[in-house]
Amino acid sequence: MPETDLLVTIAGEADILSARQRGKEIARTSGFSLGDQAVIAVAISEIARNILLYAKRGEVRFDVVNDGGRSALVIVASDRGPGISDLELALQEGYSTSGGLGLGLPGARRLMDDFEIESQKGRGTTITMRKWRRNA
Repeated sequence: MPETDLLVTIAGEADILSARQRGKEIARTSGFSLGDQAVIAVAISEIARNILLYAKRGEVRFDVVNDGGRSALVIVASDRGPGISDLELALQEGYSTSGGLGLGLPGARRLMDDFEIESQKGRGTTITMRKWRRNA
């Protein structure tokens, strides 16, 4: 797969859909179940929407990794936005600085198997999420 197929720039509403579709397609071709494909798509939507809402621009990168006979879809979403001043608070369900429901970050974290977030005020945020493929 060419490197350009593994990156979606987020700069508008249509890019959220593109990132979602690209992640779902990579999951499908990597052997993930339909249920996991749907979960992955929802998590990507939440994170990409946050990029657009708070940073206005960023990117979502995809990779498939293998570890000891297991494989995972790795999704890295990054931006150079304002950063998150209180990560602990931002990860609590119901907390929102935009007037939304406050389910984006905590929802994505709950849907994925691994979820890491790094943020620096004034420098941006990077979220790394993994979904491990379940063997049939």
